[in-house]
Amino acid sequence: MPERHDAEGYWLAEAGDLPADPPLEGTVDADVLIVGGGYTGLWTAWHLRRLDPSARIVLLEAGRCGHGPSGRNGGFVNGLWFSLPALRQRFGAGRAIAVARAAQASVDAIGEFCRDQGIDAWYRRAGYMQTSTAPAWDEAWEQVVQACAELGEPDACEPLTAEQVRERCDSPLFREGILYPGGATVQPARLAAGLAAAVRASGVEIFEQSRVLGMARRGKEVMADTNGGRVHAGAAVLACGAALVGMRRLRHRLTLTSSHIVITEPVPDVLAEINWTGGECITDSRAMIHYFRTTPDGRIAFGWGGGRVVYGSRTGGRAEVAPEVIAEVERHLRRFFPGLAGRRIEHAWGGPIDISPSHLPVVTEVESGVWAAFGYTGHGVGPSQMVGRSLASLVTGRDDDHSRLAIVGSPAIRVPPEPLRFLGGSLIRRAILTKETHQEEGRTAGPVTRAVAAIPEKLGIHVSR
Repeated sequence: MPERHDAEGYWLAEAGDLPADPPLEGTVDADVLIVGGGYTGLWTAWHLRRLDPSARIVLLEAGRCGHGPSGRNGGFVNGLWFSLPALRQRFGAGRAIAVARAAQASVDAIGEFCRDQGIDAWYRRAGYMQTSTAPAWDEAWEQVVQACAELGEPDACEPLTAEQVRERCDSPLFREGILYPGGATVQPARLAAGLAAAVRASGVEIFEQSRVLGMARRGKEVMADTNGGRVHAGAAVLACGAALVGMRRLRHRLTLTSSHIVITEPVPDVLAEINWTGGECITDSRAMIHYFRTTPDGRIAFGWGGGRVVYGSRTGGRAEVAPEVIAEVERHLRRFFPGLAGRRIEHAWGGPIDISPSHLPVVTEVESGVWAAFGYTGHGVGPSQMVGRSLASLVTGRDDDHSRLAIVGSPAIRVPPEPLRFLGGSLIRRAILTKETHQEEGRTAGPVTRAVAAIPEKLGIHVSR
Protein backbone atom coordinates (compact mmCIF):
# COMPACT_ATOMS: atom_id res chain seq x y z
CA MET A 1 0.00 0.00 0.00
CA PRO A 2 1.18 3.57 -0.63
CA GLU A 3 2.95 5.46 2.13
CA ARG A 4 0.72 8.45 1.42
CA HIS A 5 -2.74 8.60 -0.12
CA ASP A 6 -4.50 11.95 -0.34
CA ALA A 7 -6.54 14.19 -2.61
CA GLU A 8 -3.75 16.35 -4.02
CA GLY A 9 -1.02 13.87 -4.91
CA TYR A 10 2.71 13.76 -5.49
CA TRP A 11 3.09 16.49 -8.11
CA LEU A 12 1.60 19.24 -5.93
CA ALA A 13 3.63 18.08 -2.93
CA GLU A 14 6.82 18.07 -5.01
CA ALA A 15 6.12 21.55 -6.39
CA GLY A 16 6.06 22.92 -2.83
CA ASP A 17 4.27 25.89 -1.32
CA LEU A 18 3.24 28.47 -3.88
CA PRO A 19 2.12 32.09 -3.55
CA ALA A 20 -1.59 32.43 -2.78
CA ASP A 21 -3.89 35.01 -4.31
CA PRO A 22 -6.53 36.72 -2.17
CA PRO A 23 -10.25 35.96 -2.39
CA LEU A 24 -12.56 38.39 -4.14
CA GLU A 25 -13.96 41.09 -1.88
CA GLY A 26 -16.42 43.68 -3.08
CA THR A 27 -17.43 44.50 -6.63
CA VAL A 28 -15.01 44.70 -9.55
CA ASP A 29 -15.46 45.47 -13.23
CA ALA A 30 -13.71 43.54 -15.99
CA ASP A 31 -13.64 43.31 -19.74
CA VAL A 32 -13.36 39.51 -19.51
CA LEU A 33 -14.12 37.19 -16.60
CA ILE A 34 -12.50 33.75 -16.53
CA VAL A 35 -13.94 31.13 -14.18
CA GLY A 36 -11.39 28.43 -13.38
CA GLY A 37 -7.69 28.55 -12.59
CA GLY A 38 -6.59 25.36 -14.30
CA TYR A 39 -4.73 25.08 -17.59
CA THR A 40 -7.62 26.20 -19.80
CA GLY A 41 -8.43 29.31 -17.76
CA LEU A 42 -4.80 30.28 -17.33
CA TRP A 43 -3.92 29.77 -21.01
CA THR A 44 -6.96 31.82 -21.98
CA ALA A 45 -5.80 34.63 -19.73
CA TRP A 46 -2.25 34.40 -21.13
CA HIS A 47 -3.43 34.68 -24.73
CA LEU A 48 -6.00 37.37 -23.95
CA ARG A 49 -3.30 39.58 -22.48
CA ARG A 50 -1.34 39.29 -25.71
CA LEU A 51 -4.32 39.94 -27.96
CA ASP A 52 -5.55 42.91 -25.93
CA PRO A 53 -2.84 44.33 -23.62
CA SER A 54 -5.18 46.98 -22.22
CA ALA A 55 -8.05 44.64 -21.27
CA ARG A 56 -8.96 44.19 -17.63
CA ILE A 57 -9.01 40.43 -17.07
CA VAL A 58 -10.29 38.87 -13.85
CA LEU A 59 -9.87 35.17 -13.05
CA LEU A 60 -11.87 33.49 -10.28
CA GLU A 61 -10.72 30.15 -8.86
CA ALA A 62 -12.78 28.16 -6.35
CA GLY A 63 -9.70 26.75 -4.62
CA ARG A 64 -6.06 27.24 -5.58
CA CYS A 65 -4.89 27.71 -9.16
CA GLY A 66 -3.63 24.44 -10.60
CA HIS A 67 -4.70 22.35 -7.61
CA GLY A 68 -7.51 20.58 -9.49
CA PRO A 69 -6.96 18.06 -12.30
CA SER A 70 -4.41 20.38 -13.94
CA GLY A 71 -1.97 19.70 -11.11
CA ARG A 72 -2.79 16.03 -10.56
CA ASN A 73 -2.79 14.38 -14.00
CA GLY A 74 -0.19 12.09 -15.52
CA GLY A 75 1.70 14.92 -17.19
CA PHE A 76 1.32 13.59 -20.75
CA VAL A 77 1.61 16.48 -23.22
CA ASN A 78 0.19 14.97 -26.38
CA GLY A 79 -1.43 16.24 -29.52
CA LEU A 80 -4.48 14.59 -31.04
CA TRP A 81 -2.94 12.40 -33.73
CA PHE A 82 -4.47 9.31 -32.15
CA SER A 83 -7.89 10.97 -32.55
CA LEU A 84 -7.39 11.83 -36.22
CA PRO A 85 -9.75 9.09 -37.52
CA ALA A 86 -12.49 10.31 -35.16
CA LEU A 87 -11.81 13.93 -36.11
CA ARG A 88 -12.03 13.08 -39.82
CA GLN A 89 -15.25 11.12 -39.37
CA ARG A 90 -16.82 13.98 -37.42
CA PHE A 91 -15.53 17.04 -39.28
CA GLY A 92 -14.12 15.95 -42.63
CA ALA A 93 -10.51 15.69 -43.76
CA GLY A 94 -9.57 19.37 -44.04
CA ARG A 95 -10.98 20.49 -40.70
CA ALA A 96 -9.68 17.35 -38.97
CA ILE A 97 -6.07 17.84 -40.02
CA ALA A 98 -6.26 21.51 -39.04
CA VAL A 99 -7.20 20.51 -35.47
CA ALA A 100 -4.51 17.83 -35.31
CA ARG A 101 -1.82 20.21 -36.53
CA ALA A 102 -2.97 22.89 -34.08
CA ALA A 103 -2.86 20.36 -31.24
CA GLN A 104 0.71 19.38 -32.11
CA ALA A 105 1.66 23.05 -32.33
CA SER A 106 0.18 23.37 -28.85
CA VAL A 107 2.54 20.69 -27.51
CA ASP A 108 5.50 22.53 -28.99
CA ALA A 109 4.24 25.92 -27.75
CA ILE A 110 4.14 24.62 -24.17
CA GLY A 111 7.81 23.69 -24.43
CA GLU A 112 8.65 27.10 -25.89
CA PHE A 113 6.67 28.82 -23.14
CA CYS A 114 8.62 26.95 -20.44
CA ARG A 115 11.93 27.90 -22.05
CA ASP A 116 10.99 31.53 -22.64
CA GLN A 117 9.59 32.02 -19.13
CA GLY A 118 12.33 30.06 -17.36
CA ILE A 119 9.87 27.52 -15.93
CA ASP A 120 11.39 24.22 -14.82
CA ALA A 121 8.34 22.05 -15.49
CA TRP A 122 10.45 19.03 -16.54
CA TYR A 123 9.26 19.44 -20.14
CA ARG A 124 10.70 16.59 -22.19
CA ARG A 125 9.72 15.85 -25.78
CA ALA A 126 10.62 12.16 -25.82
CA GLY A 127 7.54 10.86 -27.61
CA TYR A 128 4.42 8.92 -26.64
CA MET A 129 4.24 5.16 -27.19
CA GLN A 130 1.00 3.19 -27.35
CA THR A 131 1.35 -0.56 -26.98
CA SER A 132 -0.69 -3.70 -27.38
CA THR A 133 -0.90 -6.06 -24.41
CA ALA A 134 -3.03 -8.76 -26.07
CA PRO A 135 -3.79 -9.99 -29.62
CA ALA A 136 -7.14 -8.15 -29.50
CA TRP A 137 -5.27 -4.83 -29.56
CA ASP A 138 -2.58 -5.63 -32.10
CA GLU A 139 -2.65 -2.91 -34.77
CA ALA A 140 -5.32 -0.99 -32.83
CA TRP A 141 -3.75 2.12 -34.38
CA GLU A 142 -4.05 0.98 -38.02
CA GLN A 143 -6.68 3.63 -38.84
CA VAL A 144 -4.47 6.31 -37.28
CA VAL A 145 -1.50 5.34 -39.47
CA GLN A 146 -3.76 5.37 -42.53
CA ALA A 147 -5.32 8.74 -41.67
CA CYS A 148 -1.95 10.39 -40.99
CA ALA A 149 -0.61 9.15 -44.33
CA GLU A 150 -3.70 10.12 -46.31
CA LEU A 151 -3.88 13.60 -44.77
CA GLY A 152 -0.23 14.47 -45.37
CA GLU A 153 1.36 13.78 -41.97
CA PRO A 154 2.93 10.31 -42.25
CA ASP A 155 5.73 11.20 -39.83
CA ALA A 156 3.28 12.00 -37.01
CA CYS A 157 3.31 8.32 -36.03
CA GLU A 158 5.62 5.34 -36.43
CA PRO A 159 4.44 1.72 -36.08
CA LEU A 160 6.80 -0.39 -33.96
CA THR A 161 7.45 -4.11 -33.94
CA ALA A 162 7.45 -5.99 -30.65
CA GLU A 163 11.25 -5.88 -30.66
CA GLN A 164 11.27 -2.11 -31.20
CA VAL A 165 8.78 -1.63 -28.36
CA ARG A 166 10.92 -3.68 -25.99
CA GLU A 167 14.00 -1.71 -26.96
CA ARG A 168 12.23 1.32 -25.46
CA CYS A 169 10.52 -0.41 -22.52
CA ASP A 170 10.74 -4.14 -21.88
CA SER A 171 7.54 -4.99 -20.03
CA PRO A 172 6.58 -8.67 -20.29
CA LEU A 173 3.06 -7.58 -21.31
CA PHE A 174 4.10 -5.55 -24.34
CA ARG A 175 3.58 -6.71 -27.89
CA GLU A 176 3.77 -4.35 -30.88
CA GLY A 177 3.10 -0.62 -30.67
CA ILE A 178 3.16 2.82 -32.21
CA LEU A 179 5.27 5.89 -31.43
CA TYR A 180 4.04 9.47 -31.68
CA PRO A 181 7.37 11.38 -31.74
CA GLY A 182 5.71 14.74 -31.01
CA GLY A 183 4.58 13.73 -27.51
CA ALA A 184 6.14 15.13 -24.36
CA THR A 185 5.86 15.03 -20.57
CA VAL A 186 5.82 17.65 -17.83
CA GLN A 187 5.55 17.87 -14.08
CA PRO A 188 1.94 19.10 -14.27
CA ALA A 189 1.85 21.03 -10.98
CA ARG A 190 5.06 22.87 -11.85
CA LEU A 191 3.62 23.81 -15.25
CA ALA A 192 0.41 25.08 -13.64
CA ALA A 193 2.35 27.08 -11.06
CA GLY A 194 4.64 28.61 -13.66
CA LEU A 195 1.73 29.48 -15.91
CA ALA A 196 -0.17 31.09 -13.02
CA ALA A 197 2.91 33.14 -12.11
CA ALA A 198 3.32 34.34 -15.70
CA VAL A 199 -0.36 35.25 -15.96
CA ARG A 200 -0.22 37.09 -12.65
CA ALA A 201 2.90 39.00 -13.74
CA SER A 202 1.15 40.03 -16.96
CA GLY A 203 -1.42 42.00 -14.98
CA VAL A 204 -4.32 39.55 -14.85
CA GLU A 205 -6.17 39.83 -11.53
CA ILE A 206 -6.46 36.40 -9.91
CA PHE A 207 -8.79 35.73 -6.98
CA GLU A 208 -8.53 32.34 -5.29
CA GLN A 209 -10.93 30.73 -2.80
CA SER A 210 -13.65 32.49 -4.80
CA ARG A 211 -16.18 29.93 -5.92
CA VAL A 212 -18.81 31.29 -8.30
CA LEU A 213 -22.21 30.76 -6.70
CA GLY A 214 -24.34 32.27 -9.43
CA MET A 215 -23.95 33.80 -12.84
CA ALA A 216 -26.35 35.74 -15.05
CA ARG A 217 -26.41 38.11 -17.99
CA ARG A 218 -28.01 41.52 -17.49
CA GLY A 219 -28.14 43.44 -20.74
CA LYS A 220 -24.61 43.71 -22.06
CA GLU A 221 -23.03 42.58 -18.78
CA VAL A 222 -22.23 39.19 -17.30
CA MET A 223 -22.45 39.15 -13.50
CA ALA A 224 -20.85 36.50 -11.31
CA ASP A 225 -21.33 36.30 -7.55
CA THR A 226 -19.04 34.73 -4.96
CA ASN A 227 -19.26 34.65 -1.17
CA GLY A 228 -17.16 37.78 -1.02
CA GLY A 229 -18.13 39.86 -4.00
CA ARG A 230 -19.33 40.28 -7.55
CA VAL A 231 -17.71 40.68 -10.97
CA HIS A 232 -19.31 42.69 -13.78
CA ALA A 233 -17.80 41.75 -17.14
CA GLY A 234 -18.43 42.25 -20.82
CA ALA A 235 -17.68 38.58 -21.65
CA ALA A 236 -16.89 35.40 -19.76
CA VAL A 237 -15.08 32.09 -20.16
CA LEU A 238 -16.12 29.03 -18.15
CA ALA A 239 -13.00 26.91 -17.79
CA CYS A 240 -13.82 24.84 -14.73
CA GLY A 241 -13.77 21.39 -16.31
CA ALA A 242 -15.65 18.73 -14.38
CA ALA A 243 -17.58 21.33 -12.38
CA LEU A 244 -19.49 22.24 -15.55
CA VAL A 245 -21.50 19.03 -15.27
CA GLY A 246 -23.46 20.82 -12.55
CA MET A 247 -24.50 23.57 -14.96
CA ARG A 248 -28.00 23.04 -16.35
CA ARG A 249 -27.12 24.06 -19.91
CA LEU A 250 -24.12 21.75 -20.09
CA ARG A 251 -24.98 18.71 -18.00
CA HIS A 252 -26.15 16.80 -21.08
CA ARG A 253 -22.75 17.36 -22.78
CA LEU A 254 -20.42 15.43 -20.47
CA THR A 255 -20.00 12.62 -17.96
CA LEU A 256 -17.65 12.37 -14.99
CA THR A 257 -15.46 9.42 -14.13
CA SER A 258 -12.27 9.22 -12.08
CA SER A 259 -8.68 8.30 -12.73
CA HIS A 260 -6.15 7.23 -10.11
CA ILE A 261 -2.34 7.29 -10.00
CA VAL A 262 0.44 5.76 -7.90
CA ILE A 263 4.10 6.77 -7.96
CA THR A 264 7.05 4.67 -6.84
CA GLU A 265 10.17 5.50 -4.93
CA PRO A 266 13.13 6.25 -7.24
CA VAL A 267 13.91 3.02 -9.15
CA PRO A 268 16.58 3.96 -11.74
CA ASP A 269 18.01 0.42 -11.55
CA VAL A 270 14.68 -1.07 -12.62
CA LEU A 271 14.38 1.44 -15.47
CA ALA A 272 17.88 0.58 -16.69
CA GLU A 273 17.12 -3.14 -16.54
CA ILE A 274 14.03 -2.77 -18.75
CA ASN A 275 15.63 -0.20 -21.12
CA TRP A 276 13.13 2.52 -20.17
CA THR A 277 15.62 5.38 -20.08
CA GLY A 278 14.41 7.47 -23.04
CA GLY A 279 11.64 9.29 -21.20
CA GLU A 280 8.75 8.07 -23.36
CA CYS A 281 5.25 8.30 -21.89
CA ILE A 282 3.36 5.07 -22.53
CA THR A 283 -0.16 3.66 -22.54
CA ASP A 284 -1.74 0.36 -23.37
CA SER A 285 -4.65 0.22 -25.84
CA ARG A 286 -7.57 -0.50 -23.55
CA ALA A 287 -10.59 1.78 -23.33
CA MET A 288 -10.02 1.69 -19.54
CA ILE A 289 -6.51 2.86 -20.23
CA HIS A 290 -3.31 2.33 -18.24
CA TYR A 291 -0.85 5.23 -18.60
CA PHE A 292 2.65 5.58 -17.20
CA ARG A 293 5.78 7.70 -17.39
CA THR A 294 9.07 8.25 -15.59
CA THR A 295 10.49 11.23 -13.68
CA PRO A 296 13.95 12.81 -13.73
CA ASP A 297 14.85 11.04 -10.47
CA GLY A 298 13.82 7.65 -11.80
CA ARG A 299 10.31 7.10 -10.44
CA ILE A 300 7.45 5.44 -12.29
CA ALA A 301 4.07 7.20 -12.18
CA PHE A 302 1.37 4.72 -13.16
CA GLY A 303 -2.29 5.59 -13.67
CA TRP A 304 -5.52 3.86 -14.60
CA GLY A 305 -8.59 5.35 -16.21
CA GLY A 306 -10.90 2.69 -14.81
CA GLY A 307 -12.30 4.69 -11.90
CA ARG A 308 -15.99 4.79 -11.10
CA VAL A 309 -18.64 6.84 -12.87
CA VAL A 310 -19.67 9.89 -10.82
CA TYR A 311 -23.34 10.59 -10.14
CA GLY A 312 -24.14 14.08 -11.45
CA SER A 313 -21.47 16.42 -10.12
CA ARG A 314 -21.17 14.75 -6.71
CA THR A 315 -17.69 13.30 -6.47
CA GLY A 316 -17.99 12.95 -2.68
CA GLY A 317 -14.20 12.75 -2.49
CA ARG A 318 -14.16 9.30 -4.09
CA ALA A 319 -12.70 10.69 -7.30
CA GLU A 320 -9.65 11.76 -5.27
CA VAL A 321 -9.26 9.11 -2.54
CA ALA A 322 -10.37 5.53 -3.24
CA PRO A 323 -8.27 2.88 -1.43
CA GLU A 324 -9.88 -0.07 -3.22
CA VAL A 325 -9.17 1.47 -6.64
CA ILE A 326 -5.58 2.31 -5.67
CA ALA A 327 -5.04 -1.30 -4.56
CA GLU A 328 -6.14 -2.36 -8.04
CA VAL A 329 -3.84 0.20 -9.68
CA GLU A 330 -0.88 -1.06 -7.66
CA ARG A 331 -1.66 -4.64 -8.67
CA HIS A 332 -1.73 -3.59 -12.33
CA LEU A 333 1.57 -1.69 -11.95
CA ARG A 334 3.39 -4.74 -10.61
CA ARG A 335 1.94 -6.91 -13.38
CA PHE A 336 3.37 -4.53 -16.00
CA PHE A 337 6.70 -4.24 -14.18
CA PRO A 338 7.49 -7.34 -12.05
CA GLY A 339 10.92 -5.89 -11.28
CA LEU A 340 9.19 -3.55 -8.81
CA ALA A 341 8.65 -6.42 -6.36
CA GLY A 342 9.63 -5.16 -2.92
CA ARG A 343 9.87 -1.52 -4.03
CA ARG A 344 7.82 1.16 -2.30
CA ILE A 345 4.77 3.00 -3.57
CA GLU A 346 5.27 6.45 -2.07
CA HIS A 347 2.12 8.33 -3.05
CA ALA A 348 -1.35 7.72 -4.45
CA TRP A 349 -4.11 10.08 -5.53
CA GLY A 350 -6.94 10.57 -8.00
CA GLY A 351 -9.16 13.12 -9.65
CA PRO A 352 -12.27 13.63 -11.78
CA ILE A 353 -12.18 13.32 -15.56
CA ASP A 354 -14.67 15.25 -17.70
CA ILE A 355 -15.64 12.91 -20.51
CA SER A 356 -17.15 14.27 -23.72
CA PRO A 357 -19.29 11.86 -25.78
CA SER A 358 -17.10 12.47 -28.82
CA HIS A 359 -13.91 11.89 -26.80
CA LEU A 360 -12.78 15.27 -28.19
CA PRO A 361 -12.49 18.69 -26.51
CA VAL A 362 -15.54 20.93 -26.80
CA VAL A 363 -15.65 24.73 -27.07
CA THR A 364 -19.17 26.11 -27.07
CA GLU A 365 -21.05 29.37 -26.55
CA VAL A 366 -23.36 28.88 -23.57
CA GLU A 367 -25.10 32.20 -24.17
CA SER A 368 -24.17 35.43 -25.88
CA GLY A 369 -20.65 36.37 -24.84
CA VAL A 370 -20.20 33.39 -22.49
CA TRP A 371 -17.97 30.58 -23.74
CA ALA A 372 -17.19 27.24 -22.11
CA ALA A 373 -14.51 24.61 -22.77
CA PHE A 374 -14.52 21.06 -21.43
CA GLY A 375 -14.39 17.38 -22.35
CA TYR A 376 -10.65 16.77 -22.69
CA THR A 377 -11.35 13.19 -21.59
CA GLY A 378 -8.01 12.76 -19.87
CA HIS A 379 -5.94 14.34 -22.65
CA GLY A 380 -6.04 18.00 -21.66
CA VAL A 381 -2.47 19.06 -20.91
CA GLY A 382 -1.43 19.52 -24.54
CA PRO A 383 -4.69 20.71 -26.17
CA SER A 384 -5.53 23.16 -23.35
CA GLN A 385 -3.04 25.68 -24.73
CA MET A 386 -4.72 25.43 -28.14
CA VAL A 387 -8.18 25.75 -26.61
CA GLY A 388 -7.10 28.77 -24.54
CA ARG A 389 -5.96 30.47 -27.73
CA SER A 390 -9.31 29.75 -29.38
CA LEU A 391 -11.21 31.12 -26.40
CA ALA A 392 -9.11 34.28 -26.43
CA SER A 393 -10.06 34.87 -30.07
CA LEU A 394 -13.72 34.13 -29.43
CA VAL A 395 -14.23 36.48 -26.49
CA THR A 396 -12.46 39.30 -28.33
CA GLY A 397 -14.60 38.77 -31.44
CA ARG A 398 -11.81 37.68 -33.76
CA ASP A 399 -12.51 35.60 -36.85
CA ASP A 400 -9.28 33.67 -37.34
CA ASP A 401 -7.89 30.15 -37.63
CA HIS A 402 -8.15 29.69 -33.86
CA SER A 403 -11.81 30.69 -33.58
CA ARG A 404 -12.65 28.56 -36.62
CA LEU A 405 -11.22 25.27 -35.36
CA ALA A 406 -13.69 22.42 -35.84
CA ILE A 407 -14.01 21.76 -32.09
CA VAL A 408 -15.50 25.26 -31.69
CA GLY A 409 -19.28 25.19 -31.79
CA SER A 410 -19.41 21.56 -32.94
CA PRO A 411 -22.82 19.85 -32.92
CA ALA A 412 -23.67 18.48 -29.50
CA ILE A 413 -23.74 14.77 -28.75
CA ARG A 414 -26.03 14.30 -25.79
CA VAL A 415 -25.66 11.89 -22.88
CA PRO A 416 -28.70 10.59 -20.97
CA PRO A 417 -29.96 12.51 -17.93
CA GLU A 418 -29.46 11.31 -14.38
CA PRO A 419 -30.00 8.75 -12.98
CA LEU A 420 -29.76 6.96 -16.35
CA ARG A 421 -26.32 8.39 -16.99
CA PHE A 422 -24.92 7.02 -13.73
CA LEU A 423 -26.74 3.69 -13.79
CA GLY A 424 -26.13 3.05 -17.47
CA GLY A 425 -22.55 4.32 -17.31
CA SER A 426 -21.74 2.10 -14.33
CA LEU A 427 -23.21 -0.95 -16.05
CA ILE A 428 -21.30 -0.24 -19.27
CA ARG A 429 -18.09 0.38 -17.31
CA ARG A 430 -18.35 -3.05 -15.67
CA ALA A 431 -19.02 -4.68 -19.03
CA ILE A 432 -16.00 -3.02 -20.65
CA LEU A 433 -13.75 -3.99 -17.74
CA THR A 434 -14.95 -7.58 -17.95
CA LYS A 435 -14.52 -7.67 -21.72
CA GLU A 436 -11.01 -6.20 -21.57
CA THR A 437 -9.93 -8.55 -18.78
CA HIS A 438 -11.08 -11.49 -20.88
CA GLN A 439 -9.19 -10.11 -23.88
CA GLU A 440 -5.98 -9.83 -21.88
CA GLU A 441 -6.42 -13.44 -20.78
CA GLY A 442 -7.01 -14.62 -24.35
CA ARG A 443 -10.68 -15.38 -23.72
CA THR A 444 -13.91 -14.06 -25.21
CA ALA A 445 -16.48 -12.39 -23.01
CA GLY A 446 -20.07 -13.61 -23.12
CA PRO A 447 -22.60 -12.20 -25.59
CA VAL A 448 -24.43 -10.12 -22.97
CA THR A 449 -21.20 -8.49 -21.79
CA ARG A 450 -20.16 -7.75 -25.37
CA ALA A 451 -23.57 -6.30 -26.18
CA VAL A 452 -23.57 -4.00 -23.14
CA ALA A 453 -19.98 -2.87 -23.83
CA ALA A 454 -21.01 -1.96 -27.40
CA ILE A 455 -23.94 0.27 -26.38
CA PRO A 456 -22.01 3.60 -26.38
CA GLU A 457 -20.75 3.22 -29.94
CA LYS A 458 -24.27 2.41 -31.13
CA LEU A 459 -25.42 5.68 -29.57
CA GLY A 460 -22.61 7.62 -31.25
CA ILE A 461 -20.65 7.92 -27.99
CA HIS A 462 -16.93 7.12 -28.13
CA VAL A 463 -15.33 5.31 -25.20
CA SER A 464 -11.86 5.20 -26.70
CA ARG A 465 -9.75 7.32 -28.99
